[in-house]
Amino acid sequence: MSTETLTPTTDDFAAMLEASLAGRDLAEGQVIKGIVTAIENDAVVVDVGLKTEGRIPVREFTGPGSKAPKVGDEVEVFLERIENALGEAMLSRDKARREESWDRLEQSFEKKEPVNGAIVGRVKGGFTVDLGGASAFLPGSQVDIRPVRDVGPLMNQEQPFAVLKMDRPRGNIVVSRRAVLEESRAEQRAELVGQLAEGEARDGIVKNITDYGAFVDLGGIDGLLHVTDMSWSRVGHPSEVVEVGQNVKVQIIKINKETQRISLGMKQLMSDPWEGVAAKYPVSATFKGRVTNIAEYGAFVELEEGVEGLVHVSEMSWTKKNIHPGKILSTSQEVEVMVLDVDADKRRISLGVKQTQRNPWEVFAETYPAGSQIQGEVKNITEFGLFVGLEGEIDGMVHLSDISWDQSGEQAIEAFKKGDLVDAKVLDVDIDKERVSLGIKQLAGDPMDSSGANRGDTVTCTVTEITTGGIEVTFGDDAAVKAFIRKSDLSRDRAEQRPERFAVGDKVDARITNVDKASRRVSLSVKALEIADERDAVQQYGSSDAGASLGDILGAAMREKDADKGE
Repeated sequence: MSTETLTPTTDDFAAMLEASLAGRDLAEGQVIKGIVTAIENDAVVVDVGLKTEGRIPVREFTGPGSKAPKVGDEVEVFLERIENALGEAMLSRDKARREESWDRLEQSFEKKEPVNGAIVGRVKGGFTVDLGGASAFLPGSQVDIRPVRDVGPLMNQEQPFAVLKMDRPRGNIVVSRRAVLEESRAEQRAELVGQLAEGEARDGIVKNITDYGAFVDLGGIDGLLHVTDMSWSRVGHPSEVVEVGQNVKVQIIKINKETQRISLGMKQLMSDPWEGVAAKYPVSATFKGRVTNIAEYGAFVELEEGVEGLVHVSEMSWTKKNIHPGKILSTSQEVEVMVLDVDADKRRISLGVKQTQRNPWEVFAETYPAGSQIQGEVKNITEFGLFVGLEGEIDGMVHLSDISWDQSGEQAIEAFKKGDLVDAKVLDVDIDKERVSLGIKQLAGDPMDSSGANRGDTVTCTVTEITTGGIEVTFGDDAAVKAFIRKSDLSRDRAEQRPERFAVGDKVDARITNVDKASRRVSLSVKALEIADERDAVQQYGSSDAGASLGDILGAAMREKDADKGE
């Protein structure tokens, strides 16, 4: 054994120490190369050339895309410490791979190139991706173009990812698998779109169904088959026509080069049932149809497959107004309709149901002309009259003024209630306005007509009420006619023009000065009667020129009048 080796000099020792310290400064905390000298159980022994060896767990060499090394292989490792308490170097393959990955990822991030990695675990909000040593976060929304329920088949499979964000100081990386798929799909879609032409027919497979249509796979590219382009007939939901997985033949209606959206149609491959529809369904003709849909404003009736018309709610019934169409018609019901209007350009047909039946007001006018007597049930009572149910499900109205001759309308209407049967006379039928006017008081006749009251007649009245302005009286048969004598008409003598000198029940003779049948008013005057009597007496018994005084003349007239009464 060499003496120099056993007893190194001070200079040799200094040189070795300097070399050791120099190695520590250059290597610790960096990635260095080493040689695999042995594989012991679950550890790989690596010589990094620092007069010492380090042990690295085998699992650090067997990540996704890696395989365990063999003795003699050169490997890159991260030197954490040159020597630990056991005199071994502290090495890490994971940290070496992480440093390598960060360098490589930063270059790819700058160039906007995809990187390879594998989904290795699930975390809150997404997944963990191993990018060859560097750990990245994959948000759940970035896994695929469409939501993925089962990510199992994608786990531990090497595949490309796009780097969205990198923060080396914090060790954060965010990646997206969806971005890579969309880019690839966009390239593929652009190529496929270039092979399609508007108007051509293609075979496809229904991939997905929504409320507004279905997506059809045309061989790597999807097109939208809108619900309105599935059939010439009304379609409530796309599932009524197609189902997922079904093979369908479609026509390419439109291709949007900018958005690469493709609109498809099925009905375009069928003959258009609206061709010649005006000749097939002339106005005023009647047809049978089936109710396909009911809306707030009316009902749609299918005349044949693909041809529907609208029965507006106002054209459903002559008598049922302001009610929901569903209370008149029901879905799938077969009805008879009349064609009211046809607009072939707008694909609209207006239909009517009530026109297939006779107008009930016309029928009523023929059966019950004005002057007829009719009986009906009180359906409703309003502030302006009674509504009476009549034949044909129509109503007639008795106005307040046509209820009673001698009572006010407000008083007369109190005698009626809903459900009462009433007799009435038909006063008028207005077919255009759909109105029937009835009268109850007209059944009894006008008391004014039966009273025989004429202007200038003298009548005997009965006082019914005393007021400050005059007296209320009645006259005629059964005291049917009411009248009012004003205070100024109570006497020719002003001193006698006092209402209080009369009492209820008194009999009073008065002269009819006016009869207004329109307003049903009769004007009476005691004063006018006195003047008329005086004039008649003067003519009969003489005048003051003949030597007789006015008192003599009136006295003679009164004696004759009393004598006539005595007889």
